[in-house]
Amino acid sequence: MSQSLSAASLLAIPLAPLVGALAAGVFGTRFGGNKLGRVVCHSLAISGVFLAFILSAITLNAVVTDGARFNEAIYTWMEAGGLKMEIGFMVDGLSALMMCVVSFVSLMVHIYTIGYMEDDDGYNRFFAYISLFTFSMLMLVMSNNMLQLFFGWEAVGLVSYLLIGFWYKKPSAIFANMKAFLVNRVGDFGFILGIGLLAAYTGTLDYAETFSQSAQLATWVLPGTDWMLITVICICLFIGAMGKSAQFPLHVWLPDSMEGPTPISALIHAATMVTAGIFMVARMSPLFELSDTALNFVLLIGAITALFMGFLGMVQNDIKRIVAYSTLSQLGYMTVALGASAYSVAVFHLMTHAFFKALLFLAAGSVIMGVHHNQDIRWMGGLRKYMPITWITCLMGSLALIGTPLFSGFYSKDSIIMAVHASELPASGFAYFAVLAGVFVTAFYSFRLYFLVFHGNERFTQNPETHPHGHHDADHHLPHESPWVVTIPLILLAIPSVLIGYMTISPLLTGGFFEGSLFVNSSIHKSIEVLRDDFHGSFQLALHSLMTLPFWLALAGVLVAWMMYLRHPAWPAAFKRSLLPIYTLLENKYYLDWLNENVIARAARGVGAGLWRAGDQMIIDGLVVNGSWRLVGWVSAKVRTLQTGYLYDYALAMILGVFVLMTYFVWLK
Repeated sequence: MSQSLSAASLLAIPLAPLVGALAAGVFGTRFGGNKLGRVVCHSLAISGVFLAFILSAITLNAVVTDGARFNEAIYTWMEAGGLKMEIGFMVDGLSALMMCVVSFVSLMVHIYTIGYMEDDDGYNRFFAYISLFTFSMLMLVMSNNMLQLFFGWEAVGLVSYLLIGFWYKKPSAIFANMKAFLVNRVGDFGFILGIGLLAAYTGTLDYAETFSQSAQLATWVLPGTDWMLITVICICLFIGAMGKSAQFPLHVWLPDSMEGPTPISALIHAATMVTAGIFMVARMSPLFELSDTALNFVLLIGAITALFMGFLGMVQNDIKRIVAYSTLSQLGYMTVALGASAYSVAVFHLMTHAFFKALLFLAAGSVIMGVHHNQDIRWMGGLRKYMPITWITCLMGSLALIGTPLFSGFYSKDSIIMAVHASELPASGFAYFAVLAGVFVTAFYSFRLYFLVFHGNERFTQNPETHPHGHHDADHHLPHESPWVVTIPLILLAIPSVLIGYMTISPLLTGGFFEGSLFVNSSIHKSIEVLRDDFHGSFQLALHSLMTLPFWLALAGVLVAWMMYLRHPAWPAAFKRSLLPIYTLLENKYYLDWLNENVIARAARGVGAGLWRAGDQMIIDGLVVNGSWRLVGWVSAKVRTLQTGYLYDYALAMILGVFVLMTYFVWLK
């Protein structure tokens, strides 16, 4: 084990943002007497995340250049029946990359927050939350055991609840954070079942010790069934990922998370929480490789999410919700890569997506600030000349998202499509169709947003919600570019959104960067081997793509968006009229929210009411509580009649008692 990675320096990475969170959350709020001002609070929070990023970058450099690795327990919490519960770190290529991505995107979000939240009364509280979010995600990705993984898993869920409902006096925000919390509990139930099965059958929570027993796990059957144990474990774990990474049908919480402030939307969607499920499945690749059934399930769920969530983005008008549905679709792409056993490709897309999706969310927030907190893209237009930095950076993010050759998203997205095409799993045919069709869909909704916001006629003075009586002051509502604390993170995120894919595809996909981190049974699952054989360099891949179907589908999506929203703006309304049933289905999000609220929730309430009446009122209150005191009262009332107070009654009772005992013992002989 390399001596260049010390436990102390690794421990400082998650603890630095935790210290900033505690300082801002305790001494910068009413809880601690408001002893720290805004400047001190955001300085401490940003310093903590900046230190975490620097140490993460140093760690990544040691992993890449020196082959450094670390896998040790830092603290033993307790032992129960031979099962060790520890806090420890595993640092390899996978975790080091995730540490850098999480800390860098979080740093950009922290800086951006200074400008975006400057007028908010909960300024210090918000910095405490996002720093705590960063700590939770770092603990998750650095863990070397499932106890710590589950701690980080639940911590990011808890902090997301606090952040989505940050404006706690807003009813829609309270509904959204409760929805996120409850939906994630569904996924987490499956997740903890998977962890419990692993602990029960392997006797350990440590990753390395669990993986060393994977071959034995593959031979066992779940007692009482004919299901393979490894398949049940993997599907349970993936159900947890479906909740955290918002896969169909547990995706319904993610669009509503837009009720939180824009910086947290960027942090949740780009670098934390939703990527936790992708990371977890990649980390558990030695287990998933043993079950084709589980991989097919992953592939199918990812394909459905990638395509059908993209369709929903085509009809949204809220700028943040469009980007949110884009996140759902791209998470589907990552999941498809996992199902095709192309784990390195999934993590590659996770990394590139983190940069350009954070950029798009922060650009959306900049637009919202520039147009005085309007979020409806129908009342924007022509912002290019008013917000030049936001415009050019948003364009770069959009080009990366749709997979434009040479941009970062192109390399990871095209790699996913090629990996699925090479897969031989039964679900790969539908998955290949879904990711191909998703290319057109992504290009269409991305450039629909781009054209309506930055080009065409200026509509920001015509918003009926802003001017209900038709009167407005044009000068007062003129858009403006955001301050430097907002635009600097946009520029810094735009750089990797353009370059990171070109620079890293070779080591991540064809090199040995993930050696020892990700496992693929290449004798059965050949996707990644086919991908490596077909790769001949970053530039050659981009050049070759000009003759492939994904490029022309993306170009077609851009051109259709341009025709419909710039050249012929009457077309969208005509299409809506002619395709009204489909449009209504999409506008109502496949009626899944209606189903959840009116069928599942009502059924759950009915079951709950039945259990309350039968279990609580009849059995617990009626039989156990009230029944017990009634029984005691009845017995005591009967026994009380025997207490006469007369000596001869008691003497008779004693004589009868002695007689019964003597008779009993004689009878025994």
